[in-house]
Amino acid sequence: MTSDPNPHGLEFLLAFDGRIHHLEEGYWLKFEIKRVKDSKERPHGLSYSFALHAADGSRLIGFDNAHGAPRSSKFKRPPATHDHRHGLGKEQVRPYTFKDADTLLDDFFNEVEGALKSRGISTLVVRAEEKEKPK
Repeated sequence: MTSDPNPHGLEFLLAFDGRIHHLEEGYWLKFEIKRVKDSKERPHGLSYSFALHAADGSRLIGFDNAHGAPRSSKFKRPPATHDHRHGLGKEQVRPYTFKDADTLLDDFFNEVEGALKSRGISTLVVRAEEKEKPK
């Protein structure tokens, strides 16, 4: 796993797994993150998916490494899974360079803040859910 300059940052990041933060006007954030075996596709040893959703459930922003980028042609091989982000609107997939746990959270929340601000929505969490973790 990539060396994290803040070992507590990784534990803090992992604690987000299964959380849903409900915001004003029905917007919500969903977090999924697990440790996995280091691999070529996930050299940092993490599988994650963070998303901002609108009240209608549509994803506005996403940071994940759950799948490869879409194919540009049915004749091309799909690319390997990699870290990337989904932007606003047309679901543009852009590469994301994972540096460490703290930076991932900062980058995600910075994009969320910008998207919410442009819609006049506060970042205040009005309710939080946490899925039950296996014992």
